[in-house]
Amino acid sequence: MRLNKYISHNTKYSRREADKLIEEGLVTLNKRVLNEFGYEVEADDTIYIKGRRVQPSKELTIIVFNKPKGSLVTKKDDRGRTTIYHKLPGKFRHFVPVGRLDYASEGLLLLTDTPEVATALMESQLDRTYNLKIDKPITTEMLTAMKEGLVLDDARAGGHEKSKIFSMEFAPFAHFEIRGKGKNFSKLRVTITEGKNRELRRFFGHFEAKVLDLKRIAFGGIELNNLPTSKTRFFSRKEYDEVHQFMKRRKENAKADIYNKANEEKQKEENEREKAYQKSKAEREKKFNNRD
Repeated sequence: MRLNKYISHNTKYSRREADKLIEEGLVTLNKRVLNEFGYEVEADDTIYIKGRRVQPSKELTIIVFNKPKGSLVTKKDDRGRTTIYHKLPGKFRHFVPVGRLDYASEGLLLLTDTPEVATALMESQLDRTYNLKIDKPITTEMLTAMKEGLVLDDARAGGHEKSKIFSMEFAPFAHFEIRGKGKNFSKLRVTITEGKNRELRRFFGHFEAKVLDLKRIAFGGIELNNLPTSKTRFFSRKEYDEVHQFMKRRKENAKADIYNKANEEKQKEENEREKAYQKSKAEREKKFNNRD
């Protein structure tokens, strides 16, 4: 794991603050000043900040947080805006968010003290369910795109003005239902299996529809239910068991992928050798026949 990320995940410092500590020579590796920003921390490394050892978290803890509108999913904002860490109790300062909800969105956000789990959940295709309201009636084109997916060369509509993401591919929605409609609005509940940058805002932005409200109510079977805004709860034992099973399957699948890839490479090499042998054999036979 990259050094600043390691510090951010296991201490109260943000990544920017970690970069500053590294720059000032306050980060050491086994008592040696470590000023390599790109250094990858290994499992047996001992990192110190200002002489104090960084203790990596070993026990898994996950919380559900009902993120309010008007808060950023970041540790520190250079413009002084409110972040989720202003709303969270101090004991969760070092927790890592599983993905993000943008400034104007609200609802369920998972946070954990274990970066490996945060990354695995974020990169997964687990269901994410949202309630949303747009400023237009649902059109036939929208329905088709929700059912079949959508590929856009220009997906800037609905994205942040400073975003460098231009194109985007949207998978078919896992589920959707229209829960209310009027002349100038539509209310929907949708379930998607990806968590791309402002995915739903960009999707409906393509149809010149603005998302007025966006609230995530479930992630991977974990539901927000009646958790009040800005409040947290710990995972239940059943929810922890499900995460452990998910991580176990992920590791088994990763091992299987490595094994299958190695077999494919081996088979490819054998095919190339057989092809070369047959070519050489054909050339020898041709020479022999010409000699006759």
